[in-house]
Amino acid sequence: MTTVVTRWEPMREFVALRDAMDRLFEESFVGPSWASLSRRMDGEGAAWRLPLDVYSTAEEIVIIANVPGVKPEDVKITFEGDVLTIQGELPRPLENVEYIMRERRYGPFTRSLTFNVPVNADAIEATFQNGVLTVVVPKAEAVRPKHIKVQTK
Repeated sequence: MTTVVTRWEPMREFVALRDAMDRLFEESFVGPSWASLSRRMDGEGAAWRLPLDVYSTAEEIVIIANVPGVKPEDVKITFEGDVLTIQGELPRPLENVEYIMRERRYGPFTRSLTFNVPVNADAIEATFQNGVLTVVVPKAEAVRPKHIKVQTK
């Protein structure tokens, strides 16, 4: 008999209950949305939502994602209309071992962001360093703050 050690996280039950209640109300009153359907896609072969950190400066929007074990050439980043999409796949765990604990996600991931400000799509840059993907999206010149020098006469 195999013993498996699982770390208990009490907040997980509260989050699961909240998600179940959200789905109940969503499906009962407004019909299922893409958000509720994506929450259910946690099975084998289904893409999961890539966690991101996003911040904005006066000149750009910066997106940061941890994708350990993924090669830079295996990450696909597209920008269409006002939507930036990041896709890829985290390597599968070893199959010839018996895990005692397995908490890391694997398999395909995707994440799309819709921008509410005009951006310069031709100048988007993506860098990859030590398993961290950084995407820099410059804001369009029209929305950048203009500094006006005050002159005296």
